[in-house]
Amino acid sequence: MTSIKNNKITATFLGTGTSQGVPVVACDCEVCRSDDSRDKRLRSSLLLNINGQNLVIDAGPDFRQQMLREKVETLRAILLTHEHVDHIFGLDDIRSYNWIQRHPMEIYTEERVQEAIRRIFSYVFAEYKYPGIPKMQLKDVNGSPFAIDGVEIIPIRCFHHKLPVYGYRIGDLTYITDANSIPEDELAKMAGTKILIINTLRKEKHISHFNLEEALAVIEKVRPEKAFLTHISHGFGKHRELQSELPENVFMAYDGLKLEL
Repeated sequence: MTSIKNNKITATFLGTGTSQGVPVVACDCEVCRSDDSRDKRLRSSLLLNINGQNLVIDAGPDFRQQMLREKVETLRAILLTHEHVDHIFGLDDIRSYNWIQRHPMEIYTEERVQEAIRRIFSYVFAEYKYPGIPKMQLKDVNGSPFAIDGVEIIPIRCFHHKLPVYGYRIGDLTYITDANSIPEDELAKMAGTKILIINTLRKEKHISHFNLEEALAVIEKVRPEKAFLTHISHGFGKHRELQSELPENVFMAYDGLKLEL
């Protein structure tokens, strides 16, 4: 494996919202009625362009819309954090990439999530396959560093209440979503991170996501140069108001925001 510390990475927030997105269906709160584009949040996902090659972390129900918006014409692989609907239900839309790239999509995730994918997308793995279905090549993530075309990826074990999930570190960027606890030995893997992206659902405590106070505590431990909050609910408030309350190196992420490393 080779380090990518000296290589160019562009990270694009495909979505920064919760499982329901923002605005929430049938909600009339001031955040859901906001006309600020930064308050419009698709389901959380991250696009990484590394020296011209694209990787995506999570492919939720908005995957097709996100790929069209960012004009992603090629996709090397997808990394999954866990098996919840808002992180995997866009996988059927890899079909276009299968057709253009002429090979199955590599999908990296742990065995439990692979089992869920085989169950939910059973038609993909059926003995007799319907023409035009997606083609997936499931690849194991077992906690050890692995590489995609020589690019090192470090899984970071986190917990989403009691559900084990993975965050990922790639070079100087670490992405943690859908978590409310990180073991100390896993936090150590994040040392030296320049950019930390972390889920921050709202200000009030939540059973399975970091709230603002908890996310800021993680940021203080890791001490990145910059931190970005994602997986943001309508209950958190408006982007403009929240940003003014944050430390100078902490930022509210929003859909379409691009970071250059």
